[in-house]
Amino acid sequence: MTIKMGLFITLEGIDGCGKSTLAKNLTDALRTAGHTVLLTKEPGGSKLGVAIREILHEQPEPLEAVSEFLLFAADRAEHFRKIIIPALNAGTIVISDRCADSSVAYQGYARGLDISFISYVNAVAMAGIVPACTIFIHIEPEIAFERLSMRGNGKLTSIESRGISFMQRAQDGFERLFKNRSNVIQLDGNTTQANLLQQVLIALKQQLAG
Repeated sequence: MTIKMGLFITLEGIDGCGKSTLAKNLTDALRTAGHTVLLTKEPGGSKLGVAIREILHEQPEPLEAVSEFLLFAADRAEHFRKIIIPALNAGTIVISDRCADSSVAYQGYARGLDISFISYVNAVAMAGIVPACTIFIHIEPEIAFERLSMRGNGKLTSIESRGISFMQRAQDGFERLFKNRSNVIQLDGNTTQANLLQQVLIALKQQLAG
């Protein structure tokens, strides 16, 4: 599918890396600069996604890997067709906190689901659209878990509670996935949010000007 206008940006990384805060800060900065921006997330960006997010985050034990992925994919299909594609066609900058790469890292590399299967279903769910830019925040799982434990309610989701070794596999998956991809801005999650935002704005300058 061809997008008439707009810019699609995704943020990726393991839970606790700081991507959600950066997504909000980037959205605020771009709006202040006069851009029309939609901030959304996966899962939960669509009405269906809100229900799916609750199912995925509240499971007392892990779903089968394929079941888990297909729930994410169902949300992704709704998300793109009802929210992301219309926004891009209206000339909006769309910033998504997680997208298809998270499924490759979490259900693929971390849980062992066939990556070619995930990639095929993702392409269908996303109507062939790919991000213009992906922002990846690298952080050590131990630091990420320390941050998660300091979160307001201190409660981990069912995915976060799978432990450091699981998050390490997901982290390794992200790194393998992004190793040779040219549209990825790679950041060190140990720095401040102000520094992360500055690095991203510099990296995006040419695309935003266009």
